[in-house]
Amino acid sequence: MMSGTPQAWSVRARNLPEHADNPIHTDEGGRAAGFSAALVAGVTVHAYMVRPVVEAWGEGWLATGSSTVEFLAPVEAGDLVDCVPEPVGNGSVEVRALVDGDLRARLVAHPPGGVHDMGKDWSDRPLSERLPDHVEPLVDQWINYAERAGADLALCAKAAVVHPSVWPALANGVMTRHLVDGSWIHTSSRIAHHAAVPVGVSALVEATVVDRFDTRSGSRAVVDVRISVDGLPVVTIEHEALVSLEPTAP
Repeated sequence: MMSGTPQAWSVRARNLPEHADNPIHTDEGGRAAGFSAALVAGVTVHAYMVRPVVEAWGEGWLATGSSTVEFLAPVEAGDLVDCVPEPVGNGSVEVRALVDGDLRARLVAHPPGGVHDMGKDWSDRPLSERLPDHVEPLVDQWINYAERAGADLALCAKAAVVHPSVWPALANGVMTRHLVDGSWIHTSSRIAHHAAVPVGVSALVEATVVDRFDTRSGSRAVVDVRISVDGLPVVTIEHEALVSLEPTAP
């Protein structure tokens, strides 16, 4: 039974084998980038933070919920991550990912049928660089992605629906196919669900680069990602990443 109120929980962070394609998620690559160990993938941290939300709000949130996630500081493999939810008004909840009491990431989740500010016209953005479409069968590693990462809630498996962490993972695939070379870091996403999706189907991933800019940490890109199944929209994402870790001049 769903409690209706997200509850705090803790998990020992881990990386999945498929994330080793990004050197930052290996010990060697993490140290080369100035960290003490491998950084845990943002989508894995997302899976941890979204667990209390899915447990409390159930399949309704998978179908019509929305959220914003920001990654503020690294989570390293082996860190104990405390995911602490707090109400923020209008029925929404902010889940904070803490390591030793320090804030590493935050996710603001809006309840089923709540805030949906996605799918808007991108004409006000500086770019409109359409990328090649991609079809991804939601089978194999996608079926138990969150469970393998340590987010052990069984709701999605029992309902045979796609876990919400798969959606930013598919958006990461856009980055790896077209925009990055070497180590890179997922920094934030705004995600709107339009339908729950059964496992085993094939998803069409359409993506447009809507912004690029330089920071002291390197170059960033923002991508509008639209995911559909059988012609029907299921998820919309505004996905931002540090696609190059080379510092730029001040």
